[in-house]
Amino acid sequence: MTQALPFPRFESPLSGKVPDVLIVAGEHSGDQHAAELVRNLLRDHPDYTVACLGGPELKAAGAQLLFDLTASSVVGLVEVVKHYGFFKALFAETLRWIEEWRPRVICFIDYPGFNLRLAKALFDAKLSRKGGGDIPLAYYISPQIWAWKGKRRFKMAKLLDSLAVIFPFEIDCYKDTDLPVTFVGHPYVDEHYRSPLSYDMEGPVLMTPGSRKQAIGRIFPRMLDAFQAFHQQAPESRAIVPYPTETLKAQLQDILDGYPEITSAVQLIPFASGMKASAVLASSGTMSLTCALAGIPGAICYVAHPWTYRIGRMLVRISHLGIANLLLPKTPIYREYLQSDASVENLLNELNAAYMPDQVQNTHYIANRLRELLSAPSDRRPEQWLAQFLD
Repeated sequence: MTQALPFPRFESPLSGKVPDVLIVAGEHSGDQHAAELVRNLLRDHPDYTVACLGGPELKAAGAQLLFDLTASSVVGLVEVVKHYGFFKALFAETLRWIEEWRPRVICFIDYPGFNLRLAKALFDAKLSRKGGGDIPLAYYISPQIWAWKGKRRFKMAKLLDSLAVIFPFEIDCYKDTDLPVTFVGHPYVDEHYRSPLSYDMEGPVLMTPGSRKQAIGRIFPRMLDAFQAFHQQAPESRAIVPYPTETLKAQLQDILDGYPEITSAVQLIPFASGMKASAVLASSGTMSLTCALAGIPGAICYVAHPWTYRIGRMLVRISHLGIANLLLPKTPIYREYLQSDASVENLLNELNAAYMPDQVQNTHYIANRLRELLSAPSDRRPEQWLAQFLD
């Protein structure tokens, strides 16, 4: 007897025919980037059909959502082991659907833990082009092999037909392989992208402590300590903290409740467009690059578990934690305060400096340099890169 799946069996393509593209995106950021890719692809080719394992953003962009992979994303070895049976069934159902419907191209979006395993399974099943089958495998947004697990590039070269990267320096990371790599520009500088953030000298302080519970628990109190000291100097100051989910909002509120002196000055807001800020304390994630491109002065604050930090220092070989600083290491846009350096004194100094005219001007100058660096030629956009497999 066939064991029941812990989720509904994937639907057949709504068109009733072979889908042109299958997208696999497993995290919220990947869902957003993939949605922009699909939106632009369907704008140029409205007759194409797209199916996906992704999330609500991809569905809104016009893709048929087979399974909400973003709702099932887990982080850490313990969590993966704990949900092993679920992911084993998901993997098997994904392979079954691909074998039955044979999409014309499969495009993986980041999420290497799942996607590279799937690419290997398609290779072993002789479904992928490099495995002897007919389906080309394309990969959009490279794993951060420049930070760690660099040897993955050889596995990628064996399995994939093409890679599109969003940082120009990533091309050189694959120069010792035969994998075709194309820089297609960063999604945040795409002409159709609308940033959720903008600089406003009269705006509130922005605090972005991350989107993972453990990180928030360590980073948000440091940010609040610094803002509390800043608020004592400037009682009229206000702060905003965007949250991606109601669960994280509850956690943020629990922490904020421990700061009664500034509770009324700090507003938790749903992550959305139209946010304005005069200064920022950012964790090192994607939001720090968003803030940098918006020209918002401030600093990066990051606190990891002590053992995680020590191990990370041994394994990760990078000069900076923030992406914007990695792109322009000689003129970093944000000072980075890690672990014990993320002190009230240091972060308060950065908040005060954010309102100095020279600091504002320098931040805007570097933001413009970042935009230029992350822009690709108009004939080398992600949707054009992907469409090469469908022409």
